[in-house]
Amino acid sequence: MSRPILVSACLLGLNTRYDGTTRRDERVLRWLAREELIPVPVCPEQLAGLPTPRPPCQFAAGDGATLLDGGGLLLTAAGEDRGEIFRRGAAETLQAARLCGCQSALFKERSPSCGRHFVHRDGRVVPGQGVTCALLLRAGFDVLSEEDLAPETPGA
Repeated sequence: MSRPILVSACLLGLNTRYDGTTRRDERVLRWLAREELIPVPVCPEQLAGLPTPRPPCQFAAGDGATLLDGGGLLLTAAGEDRGEIFRRGAAETLQAARLCGCQSALFKERSPSCGRHFVHRDGRVVPGQGVTCALLLRAGFDVLSEEDLAPETPGA
C-alpha cells in the first residue's frame, strides 16, 4: 500500500535551492517508486516565505537542534540572522507533513533546513542536523537523507 513521504523538493527536480537550481536525484526517484511511496515535495525555506533565489545560509554556531533550543546561530553570508525564519519554515513543514499524513521524510543532506547528518558551519561540513530535520525528529518522524539510501547494484 502506498504511503506519503515528505521529500526535499530539490531532490525531485524542482528549482527550489537557494541559487534557484535543483539537485534532482534519479536514485531517489527510483527508490520512491520501488518503495511505492508518494512524494510530498517541500522546501522549508520557501514555506517560511523566503524567495528563490535567496542568499545562502550556514550555521555560525550549533546546528538545527541547537537553534530549536534557543541557541545556535544561522546567518547569511552578509551576517543577517535567519534563525527565526528557518524555525518558521520547520514549523510549516511539520504542519504540511501532518496534513498529508506523512510519518517520514527524505531530505537533502548538508542543507541548513534539511540536513540529516551534516550541515555547513563556518565554511566546513560538520556533523549536525538542519532545523526542519531536527524538528521532525523531535516530533517522532523517521528522517533519511539521500545519502542513506543503499547503493544500487548495476543491472538490478
